[in-house]
Amino acid sequence: MAGPLPSDFGRPLVDLPPLPLDRAAARPLAVQLADALRAATADGTLRAGDRLPSTRALAATLGVSRTVTAAAYDQLLAEGWAQGRRGSGTYVVGAPAGPPARVRAPAAPAPRTESALVDLTAGTPCIAALDRAAWRRAWRAAADPLPDLGPDFVGLEEFRTVVVEHLLRHRGLPADPADVLATGGSTSAVGELARTFPAGARVAVEEPGYQRAVTALRDAGLDVTSVPVDDAGLVVDALPPGLAAVYCTPAHQYPTGSRLSAARRVALVERARAEGFLVLEDDYDGELRYDVAPLPLLAALGPDVVVHLGTASKLLTPTLGAGWLVAPPAVREAVLAARERSGGRPARAGQRVFAAFGVHGDLARHLRRLRRELAGRRSAVAAAVRAAGLAVVGDAAGAHVVVPLADAATERAAVAAAAARGVRLDGLARHYAGTPAGAGIVLGYAGPSRADLERALPVVAEALATP
Repeated sequence: MAGPLPSDFGRPLVDLPPLPLDRAAARPLAVQLADALRAATADGTLRAGDRLPSTRALAATLGVSRTVTAAAYDQLLAEGWAQGRRGSGTYVVGAPAGPPARVRAPAAPAPRTESALVDLTAGTPCIAALDRAAWRRAWRAAADPLPDLGPDFVGLEEFRTVVVEHLLRHRGLPADPADVLATGGSTSAVGELARTFPAGARVAVEEPGYQRAVTALRDAGLDVTSVPVDDAGLVVDALPPGLAAVYCTPAHQYPTGSRLSAARRVALVERARAEGFLVLEDDYDGELRYDVAPLPLLAALGPDVVVHLGTASKLLTPTLGAGWLVAPPAVREAVLAARERSGGRPARAGQRVFAAFGVHGDLARHLRRLRRELAGRRSAVAAAVRAAGLAVVGDAAGAHVVVPLADAATERAAVAAAAARGVRLDGLARHYAGTPAGAGIVLGYAGPSRADLERALPVVAEALATP
């Protein structure tokens, strides 16, 4: 039964949802309209207190006579779905009670979903280290400029200036803003670069390695070949001839955590020059070292043959969708030409926020805080794993470690045992493009809160120790 209008009676005129009318149907248009309005009220599209258009306005919108809309409203008023107020209009009252609900047996407890698990997979940023006041301040500053009038294929100058300062201070890479292109992140940049190569060109990748980059290369029609890694990083001597490019993560190999040795860095740059291929250096979390100073970037050793890729995703958050590319002039020109042809370009909003972080000094402060937080987390993770009688491999860097396991069956058992107790682990197998040559857990520690991480670690230790 219809009741009195709600206390929010008098809300502004509501925008009606689409009201399809079939003029060829046998049912009168007024009946069809009343049915459509009734359905919109029943499913919540129209809410109690919403003011409907006048019969004249609705008739004009639908292209029907006012007689049709008036008849539909009269029907709804008679049924109690709507209520009129003299001099004000017609308002939705609400749907009458539906049929009695069927009696159902008590529901079984819902299974734990993936989103409910404490996520200890790699690749997630540490939001807990972010200063919320600085975050809000950066977004306010980013909102000050007027909306853009046209596309920007290069990237905001203030963003590129902050990137150059960041690279010099924290990665030891001298660059000029003119050397930098804004990107949508590392994977997006790999995809853009891949589309500048001839179809079928051969590109080498690390095995195991970052599979999203592998997918981006293959989606561009390139011939992707895998090259092994060991505790000194990419095995440069295993690179085949005839390459157009090599994609690698030298600062902190993903996912094994090893670092490309100084000798191999020199050898890779020398081969690139001698054989005419590019090196795509993905520095996805190179700012995060906790033991010794990082080795020189490949881009510092070979700026003529190396494309340096960076991202804000691990440093701050993927929310920004911001990254950067430092490349030789010919590579930049090829990427820009492709952007202009397709109309694709990185969004400016994330660039503005990142730039505001840098301009006000919050980026450097955040990085110091992030390093302290992640160093402490890494120590706690390593202690828990060792307590289970297992080893941790990978440099003291980044936001994940690798726990080697005996075989694939042991890896699967550990992942399942942890999931049953509310912790999501990441098996090493999925990081291989081909047949996995090793087994283990890629254990990330940045994503969860510190409290969730501390609760999860005993579960991880037990799952890893289970034979």
